[in-house]
Amino acid sequence: MTGESQAARAGAGAGAGPGKDEGKGTIRILQLYPRDMNIYGDWGNALVLQRRVQWHGYTPELLEYNPGDDFPADVDIIVGGGGQDSGQLIIQDDLQLRAGTLTELAEDGAPMLVICGLYQLFGRFFKTRLGTVIPGIGILDVETHGTDERLIGNVKVSTPEFGEVLGYENHSGQTTLGSGVRPLGTVARGTGNNSKDGNEGARYKNVVASYLHGSLLPKNPAIADFLIRTAAERKFGTFDPGAPDDHYAVLAREHAARRPR
Repeated sequence: MTGESQAARAGAGAGAGPGKDEGKGTIRILQLYPRDMNIYGDWGNALVLQRRVQWHGYTPELLEYNPGDDFPADVDIIVGGGGQDSGQLIIQDDLQLRAGTLTELAEDGAPMLVICGLYQLFGRFFKTRLGTVIPGIGILDVETHGTDERLIGNVKVSTPEFGEVLGYENHSGQTTLGSGVRPLGTVARGTGNNSKDGNEGARYKNVVASYLHGSLLPKNPAIADFLIRTAAERKFGTFDPGAPDDHYAVLAREHAARRPR
């Protein structure tokens, strides 16, 4: 299914479509490679963005992009999830074909959230445990090496932008940050990027990268609202916030914070 046909389906489901009241304007959310890079429920991040865009009074248009699709025009937010090494091998050639478009969007300030496997491939390379090198697209100044050590469990991260971030990690690739990025935050519980430096995730321009699944955004609405605000300001010049219902997000955070490692 192409991005445009997916947009029509998702827009209809959200109550948006030709002739409908678009409120404050339309925000287009693109999920990268959900067919191959969505093994830990990362599609939930796109669904949270769709609903919170509505709560803020804008019209969401939810798209997806898989290998061989036409890349949608005028994308406002990009999200991508995790996958096994086999999934990364499936998408690597197509991702390289889209590297220029994605890099241009990132450099222009488009907000992006990339999790686990796509976090790795937004970097310079991922070298698997068996020695296979999967080239990244270099948006992020990071490199990842597969190891025999699996980093798994609940994670709590202290961040300067989003407060306490909660999630769940499950990865054997260990990522090291270069000088061109800064960490998303410092791990208070769990491991994060690797078993050495105590950092979790990466930040570059308006790109947020993380190893945290769960999905991430249901328990961390501050990150979701950052992506939406940035998209609105980039597209419309200003962001007019609504009044999202964070009741269940608060409950989820309270529950996650009590869980053992």
